[in-house]
Order: sequence, then C-alpha cells, then structure tokens
Amino acid sequence: MRSSSAWAWQELLALLCSVWLWVCAAQRSGPTPTAQSQGPKLKFRLAGYPRKHNEGRIEVFYNEEWGTICDDDFTLANAHVLCRHLGFVAATGWAHSAKYGKGIGRVWLDNVNCGGSEKSIADCKSRGWGNSDCSHEEDAGVICKDEHIPGYVDSNVIEAEQNQVEELRLRPVVSGARKRLPVTEGVVEVRYKEGWAQICDEGWNPKNSRVVCGMMGFPAEKKVNRNFYKLYLERQQLSYRLHSVACMGNEVHISMCPFEFYKGNATVACKGGMPAVVSCMPGPLFTTGRSLKKKQQRQHQPGQRVRLKGGAKAGEGRVEVLKNSEWGTVCDDRWNLLTASVVCRELGFGSAKEALTGARMGQDVAKRYECANFGEQGITVGCWDLYRHDIDCQWIDITDVQPGNYILQVCGGRTEAAAPSPCVRGQPSGTWSLSCRCLFSASHFLAHQSLLCNMWVMCVERLCA
Repeated sequence: MRSSSAWAWQELLALLCSVWLWVCAAQRSGPTPTAQSQGPKLKFRLAGYPRKHNEGRIEVFYNEEWGTICDDDFTLANAHVLCRHLGFVAATGWAHSAKYGKGIGRVWLDNVNCGGSEKSIADCKSRGWGNSDCSHEEDAGVICKDEHIPGYVDSNVIEAEQNQVEELRLRPVVSGARKRLPVTEGVVEVRYKEGWAQICDEGWNPKNSRVVCGMMGFPAEKKVNRNFYKLYLERQQLSYRLHSVACMGNEVHISMCPFEFYKGNATVACKGGMPAVVSCMPGPLFTTGRSLKKKQQRQHQPGQRVRLKGGAKAGEGRVEVLKNSEWGTVCDDRWNLLTASVVCRELGFGSAKEALTGARMGQDVAKRYECANFGEQGITVGCWDLYRHDIDCQWIDITDVQPGNYILQVCGGRTEAAAPSPCVRGQPSGTWSLSCRCLFSASHFLAHQSLLCNMWVMCVERLCA
C-alpha cells in the first residue's frame, strides 16, 4: 500500500504537470432534446414541384439555414414524425431520389432512423446534423395524410413560398444547338407549378449570366448575339415569370439574387425587353479532342496550385493547395458554398453544389507516432485519464457508444508557456486547455474542424487517432 505522502505527490502531479483527457458527448447519433433546446428551434416546410399541399420535399430550418434530408435508410416511420411536425396526423408514404426536385443548401440529416412515435425528428437516430455523404439527388420527400391534427397550431411550420425559384434550365432554340450536348446556350427558363416560364432581360447583365452558367456547371459566361435571338423569339408565344434580376455574380443559385415576380397576366409583360438568353463557356470536363489533351496537359503543369483529391468522381474531393512546393489541405472553418464555388470555378467547373466539411473526403495527415502498447483500459465517454509523457497513445473505449459528434478536451500546465498553443483558460481552474470536436463513425474517432496549428493537430493525432 502506498503512503499518504505518495498519494499527495501523485495528486500534485495530476494538478500541475498532467494532461487531462475528457471525452464527453456533444451530439450523439441523433441530436437529443437537450441538444435541440440549446440550439435554434427547428422549422419545417414542404417544397418542390409538382406536388399537392400535403406532399413535397421535406426541408428543415436548422442553424439559420434551410436544408434537406437524405433518403438513405428512410422509412415510413420517419415520414410519420415529419408529417406530425407539419401538422398532419400521419404519413401515407414517402419519396426518394428527389422526386419533388433537388433542393439547395445543406443536407442536414442522413441515415435517419425513427421508431415512429418520437415527438421530434431530433429524437431519432441519425449521423448527426450536417454529417451526410448524400447529394441533393437523394433528397427525401413525404406524403402526409390530408388530415390535420385537431387544434394544431405551430409556428415552426413554414409554408413554402409560391414565389420561389428552385429549378432552372437553358432551352436551346436553334435547331443545331438542340443536338449538341451539353447545352451551353439558350433561353433561361424557370420552373413553377404550371410549367416553365421565361425571365425578362430588362436590366440583365453579365453577372446574372455568370450565376446561371455556374448553376449549369460552367465556369464562365460569354457574350451572346441578342439581336439574333430577338428576331427568332418574336414569333414564339412567351410567358414571363421573373424580372429585375440583379445578381452580384458570386451567388451559387439564382434564388439568392434579388428579383421580382410578375403578377397577373404574364404574357403581356416585358414590353421593353425579351427573354433572357445566356451562353456559357464549357470547362475541361466538356472539352473534347485535341483541346481536351491540351487542357489535361496544363492541369499537370507546375502552375497548378489547387487540386481535388480523394473524390469518387470528377468535380469532388478534398481541396489541396500548393505552397512552397508542398501540397496541403484547407481548414473547413467557415467553409461554405461561396468559398467552395471559388475553388470549383478555378478548376473549370461551375458553382459548388455542396461544401463538404468534417474530412468527408479523407484526411491528408501522415502518421507521426507508433504505439507499442495501448494499455489495458480505454478512455470512456464522460471520464478522464492521466498522462505523464510527451507522447502517449491511448485508445477510446467505444463500448455502447453511438455514432455521432463528441468533444475531446486536453488540459495541462499552469502557465501558457507550458501548454500547447493556441490555448484558452479552461477547467480545471488555473490550467490551460484545448478542445476539438470528434466524429465517431462506429469504427474510429475522427478529429475535424481543428485549428490550423501544427501543435494543435499533433495533440489531436495523439489522442484522437
């Protein structure tokens, strides 16, 4: 048995020199009611075309942004919970593969697994908010029973705007252009519940064209022969839907631009203009023959400073930049569609369809340490352990731990100089601490959204690998 002085010395070491590891649940497989109460209140709406008032693409307003739900593992039980959110008594069915059209923005939830009796979709199991490997081609929809819950009043249900722009296309009008794929030039048309309509080009500028081309997957716009199209379109019956479009040029979707809808008889609108026509420059993905080879050669030249790695298909992957003859990654803090679109256009694509975070395309980090002995006891969620060495490898006990987001915290050192940098005051009192968010994927913990600092990454690698 150890003496009391030995125990006191051990406690002193723990306070002054140790590193304290605490892994606690931040968001488990599905956000819990507590997690929801601490965050923004959820709102729901049905959107898309064509649809009735009790069906559509399900959209959720979370963290100040509208997003969709992926159809992976979707069930009728999920639809029951969502329909009750919308004020209906139950669901009669659900739809997959973006039946009601593809949404925009984030795919908020994936692999949702409800029992059917939950009061909130946040109570159902899932991969966590914003953790998805889906595209908007997998947006889920619900068909609710056309019967409202008696006395149901809930401000969380937002009616989808009738005046909204979701889908856009370029309609080629010249016979030769109709045979060419992809379509790079034509009349800009927007979809609404009655069909397709045109946009009045009064005040139309190259910035508007740039946004449209980006939506179509093209990096830039080019000048179009407006007089030719005006003579051709005068013989056609037109129906205008939008006017006064005023994009800044960096929007990823025309719905983000200011514009106005026509009211009443749209067939007599746009008296001073004509339908908006756009011509786009195709990127290297659509370049053929000799010009394609030249493009590919240029991509492999030393001047290339941005690339995508780890993606399953062209146009997706982990962003890497070249600096000082070495390729490195980009931190995903504040990474969004606007910043992702800059990269996409630089690589010859259009606007970004989704900005992926959390190292979804894999990590580009070399292993720095080898562990000879992992010990006999792992760190348990909600507990802490003591470390006395500069390099110590510890495994995390995942018994009964559900996949989801967790917090890993490292504390130690009573002075800023003795602690890893950058550090902030934390617990226990008087120490300096670091925190990182980790994603548990049922097989391993993955650190993500960490600060861009070598020492910080080193700490994460030691304790989260």
